[in-house]
Parts: sequence; structure tokens; C-alpha cells
Amino acid sequence: MAMMRLRREDPRIVGSFRLHRRLGAGGMGVVYLGSDRRGQRVALKVIRPDLAEDQEFRSRFAREVSAARRIRGGCTARLVAADLEAERPWFATQYVPGPSLHDRVAEEGPLRAADVAAIGAALSEGLVAVHEAGVVHRDLKPSNILLSPKGPRIIDFGIAWATGASTLTHVGTAVGSPGFLAPEQVRGAAVTPATDVFSLGATLAYAAMADSPFGHGSSEVMLYRVVHEEPQLQGVPDALAPLIRACLAKDPEERPSTLQLSMRLKEIAAREAQGLPASRPPAQRDRTEERGHVRPTERYTERDTRGRSPERGRGTGPSSRPSGGPRTGGSRNPQSRPGARSTSTGRRPANPRLLRQRLFVFVVVTLVVALGIAAAQALQG
Repeated sequence: MAMMRLRREDPRIVGSFRLHRRLGAGGMGVVYLGSDRRGQRVALKVIRPDLAEDQEFRSRFAREVSAARRIRGGCTARLVAADLEAERPWFATQYVPGPSLHDRVAEEGPLRAADVAAIGAALSEGLVAVHEAGVVHRDLKPSNILLSPKGPRIIDFGIAWATGASTLTHVGTAVGSPGFLAPEQVRGAAVTPATDVFSLGATLAYAAMADSPFGHGSSEVMLYRVVHEEPQLQGVPDALAPLIRACLAKDPEERPSTLQLSMRLKEIAAREAQGLPASRPPAQRDRTEERGHVRPTERYTERDTRGRSPERGRGTGPSSRPSGGPRTGGSRNPQSRPGARSTSTGRRPANPRLLRQRLFVFVVVTLVVALGIAAAQALQG
């Protein structure tokens, strides 16, 4: 994460934390890198003076900090401390080393499908914990996701709202990032967990394309596209495109839940990590089916109905025959004739276990016969 020197107007001490560098600035205030007496590093955000003078903002901010304290999960930056009664309210969260998703994509370009799916699975799992605490982040975007050595972390809950709160403006200030806002946020409707699902879908699309799914332009243009136009997902890998498109549905009810999203992304990440489809066993089965002109659905149907396939009668290829039924027309397959053997010698492969048993019996019988002959000779002598 890029750091800047403190400016003349920046405080040097806030609460029990000493400030060292600027980490960034946003619509709510400035974020600093700080540390406590034990050396624990934190990201500390100090609220803007004009917002600090608004009592309505203070009340809402206090409720959100209280809700953020309840969030438990390894995919978020833990809230360490806060002072809601200070002249300029502030809160400190655990400092997360590592670049943001935005910076990583800007420097290295689009991520691989497996990486996008793995990051998305971890983030959606983290959102499950956030939503269970009754909080909606409502500003999930690439710059608010840090790629730490231990996995992605969601940061900046400073504008998070409780489930059901209204969304677009907050004390006269637009909240959220155009292009990653959900349509209901633009309309000023209530936020729900589905709001974060939309933002996560737009974030994953950015990671896969290195571009916003709603293009570029002024805030007004971007907000209009979010509400009225379909996302542009050219460049998103085929394995991810349908799921991301579902996340970007205009109707919140049509989006997957965070739990469903996590499970599906884990499956995609595991499959994509194995390589191209052509190198996987399922693809080999598909090629076998193509050579036999049997589609997977027909093969399963024939097995389940014991030869009474609903596709029967639609063609004369193998897919119209019952599985395992007799062939006609002079098949030249030698294994279809009675008495055909599976080896060129005409004999079945020997069973090693059976051979050992037979050898043991032979040795025992031989010893018994030898002992009997020796005993008979001794008696005669």
C-alpha cells in the first residue's frame, strides 16, 4: 500500500496511537498508519471536520461502529479502537500489509480465472460474517480489498450501514463509488446483503477484465448505466461470466446469496486450478462420448431406464439403441463373439494368489509322499 508523509495539518497523536504516514484520503476523512505503545500497527481514520459537526452523522456513525465491533471473520480488518465523542471522531482497524486489488490489477493486468474465483470465494465467505452481524458494507470495490499474505481482506467499513438503511446520500454527501454501486443504492432504496453481492460481482469483473463492467465516464453517466444498462463482460472467462452476470442482476432478489456465491466460486477455483479442460478426465469422457455419438444425458437416461431411452426412434446411431443390447448388421468386434478371449494367447491372465495357493499345496503333498516312502522303506529294512 502506498504511503505518504504526514502533512503540516495532520495530527501526530490520536488517542493512544502515534501516527507515522498517510495511507489515503476519501469522502469521510483521512486514513493514517499508526501504532500503539506495544508496536501494533493500525489503519486509523479521522473523520472530516464538516461531518464531525453534524449530529445526525455522529449518531449514525456511532451505530455503525457498534455494529462493526460485532463482525467476526478472518476476511475483514478487525476493529481495534474508536472514539465517537472526540472533536473529530475516529476509529482504528488492524493494519493489513499488501497491495489493494485495484493496484494489483493496475500493475499486472487481469488476473487468472482461478485467482479471481479464489479471491471471490474468500470475500463472499467474509461477507457472510459481515451480514450475520447486521451490517452491509455498501462500498465494496477493488481499492477496499487488500491482498494480504494470508488472503484478501475487506477494509473501510467507515460508511457501512445497518441492513435496511437508505443509501445514496448521507448528510448531503454521495456515498459509494459509481460503477460498483448497486441499482437500489442509486435509487435510494434500502440496502440488503444483496447490495454487497452486486458490488462484489462488479469487483470480480474488474479483476478479470482490468476494467469496470459499466465502462467509464462522469458519475451521472455511470449511475445511469448501473440502473438501466446491462454490464459489459467481454473478457471475463467463460467459467466466471454466468455467475458474475447473476451477481449483477438489477433485481436484488435474482442475485445469489453470499453463501451460494462462496460455494460456487470455490468449485470454480478448484476446477480452474487443475488447468485447461482438455487435460482433465471429464474432458476425456466427453471425447469418448463424441466418438460414440452419445450425449451424457442420453447415456444416463439409457442406464436409468434399462434401455428404454426417450431419444429412441430419433435416429439410427448408437444413441438410439438400448445400452448393452444385441447388435445387428454383422458386427466385426471379436469380443462380441462367444468364446473370445481378452489376450492373444487365448488364456485368461493367471491369478497370482491362486498360483501361490496351488504351489503351497503341491509342496505339502510332495513332503507327505516323501515321508511316507521313507517310513515304508524303514519298516521293510
